[in-house]
Amino acid sequence: METKVGKEELLALGGELIREGFPVAFPTETVYGLGGDAYNEKAVEAIFNAKGRPQDNPLIVHISSPKELEGVAVDVPKAAYKLFEVFSPGPLTLVLKKSPLIPKRTTGGLDTVGVRIPDHPLALGLIKAAARPIAAPSANVSGRVSPTEASHVLEDMKGKIPLILDGGKTRVGIESTVLDLTKDIPVILRPGAVTAGMLAPVLGAVKVFSGEVVVAEAPGMKYKHYSPVCPCVGVNGPQTARAEYEKREGEGLNPVLVASDNLIEKSGIKNAISLGNSPEAAMANLFSALRKAEKKFGYILLEWFEGADYYPVQNRIKKATGGAVIR
Repeated sequence: METKVGKEELLALGGELIREGFPVAFPTETVYGLGGDAYNEKAVEAIFNAKGRPQDNPLIVHISSPKELEGVAVDVPKAAYKLFEVFSPGPLTLVLKKSPLIPKRTTGGLDTVGVRIPDHPLALGLIKAAARPIAAPSANVSGRVSPTEASHVLEDMKGKIPLILDGGKTRVGIESTVLDLTKDIPVILRPGAVTAGMLAPVLGAVKVFSGEVVVAEAPGMKYKHYSPVCPCVGVNGPQTARAEYEKREGEGLNPVLVASDNLIEKSGIKNAISLGNSPEAAMANLFSALRKAEKKFGYILLEWFEGADYYPVQNRIKKATGGAVIR
């Protein structure tokens, strides 16, 4: 299969492909998505097949306006409309009771569905061109590092899908916050750029999920994610980073440090890729830095961040390293 890459000029083609049941990759403000007709089981199956994604891992349904909620969810609480008013378009996914129109293949067998309004003109344009909600996970091989540029998608999906819409580098850089509104007290199932502190003034009480996952109620909860092709461990502090770097260098593993400018400077490590010096910068740069590192190096030392402000990015780092950290 030929994989075309283009921008706004291919939106009409993208909409046509979605309606015909083909998967199309598109940019959002978070990461690139691999989208298909949310109502079409065969289209959803094509997404799972292209990614090699486990069948019980639900997809997020993307819409272009709160008015489209009635086509994907039922018994929608007033809080959902309030949250969309405050945070959407943007990196917030709401888990709601699914409409009978949405097949269980889309929701991983669940009676709930994650819904969001992406904040990117090409994403919104594709939804409108397709004239239907678009179900989409991240546009990478399952378990691999999420794509934040069209070139990342091409690396994983060339020959597997007919079209990639190129919207440049994504702004936020990690996947959306997933908030379950079907519970008595709303629960954050996956952390993201919209934090509990931002949600609390709108909702009041908010919980953060921290238990063992048996059923994946949201993407990114149950399975291995964000993993580079080479070994990757967390390091905490400049002395630990330096010692581990020298150890792996002595083993001939060609290590690299992926970290904040602060840790890079204090460790004195020359083979390093910067994540910036703020939580926002770390989120925006993490996945692209990991993809860059795995291409050039054989062993990744990834900064193990501390503090509530870094919680969303640390969630991804924990999964990328399998929880392996050297302190």
